[in-house]
Amino acid sequence: MTKVTINPGVCGLITAVEARSEDQMEVELTVKSGCEAVRNMMKELGGTFDAFSLCLGKPGSGPFYDYAREHFPGHASCPVIAGILKCAEAECGLALPREASITFEKEGD
Repeated sequence: MTKVTINPGVCGLITAVEARSEDQMEVELTVKSGCEAVRNMMKELGGTFDAFSLCLGKPGSGPFYDYAREHFPGHASCPVIAGILKCAEAECGLALPREASITFEKEGD
């Protein structure tokens, strides 16, 4: 099992993800989020996915981005979907489990 916690920033709507895969081909995702849009997405899309179809598409494609394009509020920079996908990738051996971050730098740093 692979677990990640996603802190999307100023909204404070933390998302916790658990990914499980027996065969690295199919992945089961459990997503708990303070964000209603994310909760609704997971309720509608379900929790079991083909790992290759989910993780190896072009940026901005796939079921999560398709759903978000239609139903999410206008926050194009929200990192939650990317975090969910990173968790699934690591669980299925499609990427190494490494930290990712966005760091704001103050002028003069």
